[in-house]
Amino acid sequence: MTYQTEPAYTHGTTQNTGILLVNLGTPDAPTAQAVRPYLKQFLGDPRVVEIPKAIWWLILNALILNLRPKKSAEKYASVWLKEGSPLRVYTEKQAKLLQGYLGEKTRAPFVVDFAMTYGNPSIPDALRRLREQNCQRILILPLFPQYAASSTAPVFDQVFSTLQQMRNQPAIRTIKHFHDHPAYIQALAANINDYWVQHGRPEKLLMSFHGVPQYTLDKGDPYHCECHKTGRLLAEALGLTKDQYTVSFQSRFGKAEWIKPYTTATLLELGKQKMRRVDVVCPGFVADCLETLEEIAMEGKEDFQHAGGGEYHYIPCLNDRNDWIHALTDMVTDNLQGWLEIPDTGELEQSRLRARAMGAQQ
Repeated sequence: MTYQTEPAYTHGTTQNTGILLVNLGTPDAPTAQAVRPYLKQFLGDPRVVEIPKAIWWLILNALILNLRPKKSAEKYASVWLKEGSPLRVYTEKQAKLLQGYLGEKTRAPFVVDFAMTYGNPSIPDALRRLREQNCQRILILPLFPQYAASSTAPVFDQVFSTLQQMRNQPAIRTIKHFHDHPAYIQALAANINDYWVQHGRPEKLLMSFHGVPQYTLDKGDPYHCECHKTGRLLAEALGLTKDQYTVSFQSRFGKAEWIKPYTTATLLELGKQKMRRVDVVCPGFVADCLETLEEIAMEGKEDFQHAGGGEYHYIPCLNDRNDWIHALTDMVTDNLQGWLEIPDTGELEQSRLRARAMGAQQ
């Protein structure tokens, strides 16, 4: 095997700790030309589509990659921001804010970066950047609250595959999930409550998670259970009764049975019931993206109101909210014990007092 060239190193160089945030991915532009390679990489991952390779290769290359890029590009164009893809924009903001928040808690050297499982910036490129900054310890944080073999596992696959090409491998820690982390639940609840303070409350809150095929649950994937636990904890934090909220699953693909209830079918049923107002939130996404801004905010509204429903409100994802970045900081510090020295609150306050006594600005 030929290993990657190691970064230049001199004795005495400070060793950094790296934190890598990883989200799913996005094309580089809202065009068919950019969407096609992104879809090929995404749908070509056997973790994502568990169909015999030869059969799926034919379906993917002969049908999907010829028909879907143009339609998908139009959808991406409908949500694209002037800075770029919403998913990339918010993920990059989260990384930059985490760098600042964590910097307030420790003076130890560290670097925060971000990557996408599919598309750019890639996981291998991000790991190389961290190694070039002499990160000898790296914490991997997939931004998927609920673990799934089709979302979280591909992140770990790529990380360890990249390490196979390194002569001097860094130490690695991973965060598998945070579906029931108190700070994450609190941030979700605060986001929803803030929205309700401004816009009033609905008859029903629909918590829509990304769907997965039913067979993955049958084979032992914990995703379905973790989604329901998030839903239950969030409902408790909001003080909702069982008839005030519903958990559903979106983004069904293909003809196979996926975990139910489906979000589209649920919205149609609520519309038929002449529900006066439904609010929809997507707790499985920490950054707004195509699946939230187009599928839920636009298509979901059309389905609900076309079926006879009243007001429809989509509640944005956590994005760059302060409480969410604080939650990220808590999760990271919990998992950096022994790698970064995090002073307790008393030590930090004493440090601030000493700084003020020496004339530092508050």
